[in-house]
Amino acid sequence: MTPVPFVRPYRPSDRAAVGDICVRTAHNGGDASALHPDPELMPTIFAYPYVDREPELARVLDDGSGRAVGYILGTADTHGFVKWFRDRWLPRVADRYPLTEYPLSDGPARTPTEEMTGLLHDPERMVRPELTGFPAHLHIDLLPSRQGQGQGRALMWAFLDALRAAGVSAVHLCMARADTGARAFYERVGFRELDVPDPGPVWYLGRSTTR
Repeated sequence: MTPVPFVRPYRPSDRAAVGDICVRTAHNGGDASALHPDPELMPTIFAYPYVDREPELARVLDDGSGRAVGYILGTADTHGFVKWFRDRWLPRVADRYPLTEYPLSDGPARTPTEEMTGLLHDPERMVRPELTGFPAHLHIDLLPSRQGQGQGRALMWAFLDALRAAGVSAVHLCMARADTGARAFYERVGFRELDVPDPGPVWYLGRSTTR
């Protein structure tokens, strides 16, 4: 029989697979492996802290044989998450990813790794007054071979249900403008653009947790 993929809660044994999925989808939806010498950098920013702090919210797409091939994860409280990230998470990883001092102008362009390390050391960037009405935020990624089959929608509904059960009324996300395929997906599942000024090439999108 052909294994049937399904959505299930995250398990600690999924951690390595979640890290791999993060890397293989981190460059505007494509593979970021060639951009960063350390393959753990991207999941250290965008995946591991969420499954370590709030594993009860995380859901994975199981390929039917126990292997995670997609995930959705996040936090119910961005403000609380940012404080935890600064106080608890960053001290655990800062020695491995020290903040490089580089000029913001009149100097050489930053490498992708320097840019990502800068994000790691600036969790407060996630707190914006325009997002007050959208206290939760999320990250969703599926391996390319699993996209376009309705599984992303199933992951999203499972995550929204978990947030709603936790008493959270709305959620937001931040995405690269270059990832136009992801933007189309988010619009299909009810996300709308939020007016949030940001110097980066990103969009902020939000929606209610009610289906």
